[in-house]
Amino acid sequence: MSNLDVGAATEWIKKSADVLNVEKKRLTELDAAIGDSDHGENMARGFNAVTAKIGAAAPADMAALFKTVGMTLITTVGGASGPLYGTFFLEIGKKTAGKAELDTLAWADALDAGIAGIVMRGKAELNDKTMLDALLPAAKALRDNAAKPLAEAADASAASAEAGMAATIPLVARKGRASYLGERSAGHQDPGATSASLLLRAFADTVK
Repeated sequence: MSNLDVGAATEWIKKSADVLNVEKKRLTELDAAIGDSDHGENMARGFNAVTAKIGAAAPADMAALFKTVGMTLITTVGGASGPLYGTFFLEIGKKTAGKAELDTLAWADALDAGIAGIVMRGKAELNDKTMLDALLPAAKALRDNAAKPLAEAADASAASAEAGMAATIPLVARKGRASYLGERSAGHQDPGATSASLLLRAFADTVK
């Protein structure tokens, strides 16, 4: 696929819901070690609500799709993940307004906008052991591959997200619920970085 249009973007969200339902138990187990034991359940519930909503009324364009995703996640996902992921998709929606399709560079701009929303809301940065440890390397890889077709760049982006996710294991959490554990948070993979990585891999699989 050369570019992302509303049909492909919708497929990405549906694929993400499928993946999150499959990975729900693993995400919850990761969260049980350093969080509230509900990340898997929350993310699956939120994306199931999203797929029900977009299934009932197909969004007219990408901006409408991402706004629906963002607002639904904010209202259905518990804890910090709802506002963070909700903001992520709302900001992507704003960035894609008026665009029928996105090439690699336009998707990089949209991803950057979504990440900026997370940073603004969560005040975290790289190596704080959060979803940003997957998202920031993913965004950099996308920029580094901006001249390549979207499918190729998205695959590199997802691979960087997966490496960033794995790199959270030795980190001591500095933000979120895990930060309450201090040094005991080291040795555990961050659930937020894991769900972010799953979303970006689902994106790469969709645009292949």
